[in-house]
Amino acid sequence: MSETVDKVLAFQWDEGNAEKIWIKHGLTQAECEQVFFNLPFLVFDDQRHSLDEERFYALGRTDAGKGLFVVFTYRDQTLIRIISARKMTVAERNYYNFGEKRGMLYDE
Repeated sequence: MSETVDKVLAFQWDEGNAEKIWIKHGLTQAECEQVFFNLPFLVFDDQRHSLDEERFYALGRTDAGKGLFVVFTYRDQTLIRIISARKMTVAERNYYNFGEKRGMLYDE
């Protein structure tokens, strides 16, 4: 997984998804993208929602320290297409904090 994220050159957004994330969760595109650059950054396969395409979800932090849950897929191995994002739940935040204490970077 880390090798794939390292190859990404840009982000791709569907304007409808970006608007929905802003309206529903108050998150900007920039905040969602920041998660991919701040450590620790935990990534998991989203097998339940990967019927049409391979999807992943990430737990990470914005530059301001806001904990986010971001659903994404890859396009042509050089783009990350963000599908959805929201603030972490309490359980996700606890798991993320546990990973941070353990020095985890990626988890598949």
